[in-house]
Amino acid sequence: MGESKRLVYWIRRLSEIAMLGWLGMMLMLDLVMAATTGGFQWLVPFCGVCGIAAVVLRRKHRLDGFSIMLALSFGTSTVIGSAGFEGVPGMAETGSLLILIMGVLRHVEPIRRAAVLAVVGLVVLLSEAVGRDYQGQGLAFSFLLFAGWSMAAGVGGYLRFQQERRTEAVHSVRRAERLELARELHDLVAHHITGIVVQAQAARTVAETKPDAVVPALDAIATAGSEALTSMRRMVAVLRTEDDPARKPGVTLADLRMLTDRFSADGPKVAFEIGQGLDDRTLPPEVMTTLHRVLQESLTNVRKHASRAAWVEADLRRYERVVVLRVRNFGSASDPRVSRLGGGFGLVGMAERVEALGGRLYAGPSSEGAWEVAAEFPLP
Repeated sequence: MGESKRLVYWIRRLSEIAMLGWLGMMLMLDLVMAATTGGFQWLVPFCGVCGIAAVVLRRKHRLDGFSIMLALSFGTSTVIGSAGFEGVPGMAETGSLLILIMGVLRHVEPIRRAAVLAVVGLVVLLSEAVGRDYQGQGLAFSFLLFAGWSMAAGVGGYLRFQQERRTEAVHSVRRAERLELARELHDLVAHHITGIVVQAQAARTVAETKPDAVVPALDAIATAGSEALTSMRRMVAVLRTEDDPARKPGVTLADLRMLTDRFSADGPKVAFEIGQGLDDRTLPPEVMTTLHRVLQESLTNVRKHASRAAWVEADLRRYERVVVLRVRNFGSASDPRVSRLGGGFGLVGMAERVEALGGRLYAGPSSEGAWEVAAEFPLP
């Protein structure tokens, strides 16, 4: 998986270099035209240099660079046109504007603002053809510039559509995970409250015959109530759907080991190790439930995206006030689809669960060359 990410990174870098090289060639042609024509035509390569700078800085100063380029291009066209000089539209200038228009349509929020800026860009491009009517070729320039703008707008709109689809899919996954987490936490809190009620009834029963036994019972009730409140505080901004009567109030370490054994039966062998100082009483129930889900999702991803993995290592360890679950798979080729997406939607759901409990999730290549998922949870 790491090799695929590095490949995508270098493809992007090379694409950026190729684009800047293309703009540089266009700028050289603009300089040749300015040297041949002279006069106000020297303003055109100046706009081209500013356009290339705006393209290089577009990720940090997208709107500022685009606005400056619009003003410079329109001002140059106005000066050349009002002076009656037969200028020529700048190739580097036009190319930079088209690239910036694609970025504006893809990234600027809201979409209405992006559309308005794209239309303003069209007006500025057409002003090049009107204000720089070289030997009566303004109509031909207008057609070419409009065609270029149409292609840039189409590409930018398509990329925006794909980005919106992914954003909506991520939101749907997060919403589903929150509902699932809310349902599990509800069951856990109900489990605590049931214990509180039982202990309170027992304390009332023995109060008349054994008053000394009431104090330990009250301490146990207070502890259970504190655990229930902790679980409720972690249930923030979630909604609850209908309960599944077959759900369990929690999971145990034995359930985690059983999950890895089932996976090993029909998939790559899993070596699962539980470190010292960890048992079912050490971890809060909601953490145990999320650990089970992260392990299950990680093994599912191995089966889906790395089915030829030689083996899988999983370990659960405690480091002072933190517990960490790591799942690593070795000896498999990466799936380029996951790399292009920047991570699957299952990773989004896992991150939502882990962060809801105050933890952190990492998914990516490890130093040993394996694909690793690591979930870290704070302990009370």
